[in-house]
Amino acid sequence: MAVLPHARRLARRPKTATTAVSLVAVLALALAGCGSDDDESDATSGSDAADASYGEISMQYSWIKNEEFAGEFYAEENGYYSEAGFDAVNGISGPDTGVAKLLSGTVQVALSDAASVGAAIAQEEAPLKIIAATFQKNPFTILSLKDGADIATPQDLIGKKIGVQDSNASVFAAILNANGIDPDDVEVVPVDFDPTPLMEGEVDGFMAYLTNEAITVEQAGFEITNLPYADNGVPYVAETYTVTDEYLADNEDLLKALLIAEIKGWTDVFRQPTDATVELITKYYDKAASENSEGLESVFGALDPTKTALGLEAEKELISTADTEANGLFTITEELQQQTVDSLAAAGWDVSVEDLFDTSIIDEIYEENPDLKDYLP
Repeated sequence: MAVLPHARRLARRPKTATTAVSLVAVLALALAGCGSDDDESDATSGSDAADASYGEISMQYSWIKNEEFAGEFYAEENGYYSEAGFDAVNGISGPDTGVAKLLSGTVQVALSDAASVGAAIAQEEAPLKIIAATFQKNPFTILSLKDGADIATPQDLIGKKIGVQDSNASVFAAILNANGIDPDDVEVVPVDFDPTPLMEGEVDGFMAYLTNEAITVEQAGFEITNLPYADNGVPYVAETYTVTDEYLADNEDLLKALLIAEIKGWTDVFRQPTDATVELITKYYDKAASENSEGLESVFGALDPTKTALGLEAEKELISTADTEANGLFTITEELQQQTVDSLAAAGWDVSVEDLFDTSIIDEIYEENPDLKDYLP
């Protein structure tokens, strides 16, 4: 999700930056900045992972190797990827939406979000599909201080100064639009991802992450109030497993095997003790820092175990819902797919459910393996 107690500064989150930069420009930056030498192997026919050999694939992470990818770390650590037929699943540190790298073929799968993918489809007709989603609820919130503006409802935004990052302007516009609030009734103050302006009283509210800045401010000793987007008119999925249309058509068995390994990894997140998971996260974070002196893991310094544990628990609340308990991790109900499309429309990105989603693989997994639905301890 460190700099200024792990506050997401720098490019966090370029997840929505696709809306402001053409894919051509992003692609050029991606190819110039961080290509991959990993070779993709063709999927063999047949659905039996024990007999399959998928070689190596690359997966783009949306952010640094922290608690957001605990399930991926378990999948690697506990051998679920190798059991599924992979020689390696190479997780690539972000920040990165993955959109440009998917389109260039540099990576095969990206952990992205519906806003970035939807914007690319709406604006550039990018041939992309979301096939599953880790976060059933997006982590955006309007953060305020309990003894300050105490913004508890969308209507409380009226007349307030709200700190909004440039890359998140369209998503902030969505919460106003979804709640019938005139943009002229709210003063937007440009900020980066450091919540200091909120703590110093320069803004009344701050566009933040439930899993990051909200925890940072609370750890600094402030009582906080959250206005989560997902519960206030802007529900959409995040940490989405995203692929190109072509890759999906040609590699259904591979993607099925991958998602099964991912389900097993994230099941371990829910079943293993928090301390053990934090230790595993720290291992993979430290490894990334040692292998890339220019990566953000190195820039941010050592992980804070307490904040990592709190972030992990906050993530679980976004991942596990009544729907996932009934249908399984990563599933996206028809209702949530429509809500996601409606939320993107409120931000100015018009896509259809069919344009954005193809959940046939994740649905098939649970039809054939209903036991995988049982992820809670």
